[in-house]
Amino acid sequence: MPVAVENSNHVCCHLGLDNLKHTTGCVYQTAYHIVWRPVYRRDVLKEPVKSTLENLLRTIAYQNGMEILAVDVQPDHIHLVVSFPPPMSIANAVKLLKGISARQLRLIFPELRKRTRSDRLWAPSYYVGTAGHVSADTIRQYIEAQATPHAH
Repeated sequence: MPVAVENSNHVCCHLGLDNLKHTTGCVYQTAYHIVWRPVYRRDVLKEPVKSTLENLLRTIAYQNGMEILAVDVQPDHIHLVVSFPPPMSIANAVKLLKGISARQLRLIFPELRKRTRSDRLWAPSYYVGTAGHVSADTIRQYIEAQATPHAH
């Protein structure tokens, strides 16, 4: 399990070898820091919208082969650290997370349309960066582990 460490305004995920994920022909360990905001940066993500959004994001991720490593919903933006297999593009992952969550939140909370003064919930842009920490020791352990046959 990744360990999320909050340090001032930054979230760091320390990933060890026990967090390697496997698919057919691929072993991976990804962590993307994604940030997006409501349209016009309205502060509409307060309770109960906040907790509903957190649950929705976890459900959307699980149903689409992603894993939420950390989530921080502020009234006017969202920070998300998410892992997904390399074949999935960042743009597609963001499209799924933003698109499905917007539809569901507007169904559950119809007043969001009035509060955002828009038919859109999310601004069209987003930030993404890679996150994580792999030490030379972790890389060495991975290379050494390759000499041992695994049943995957």
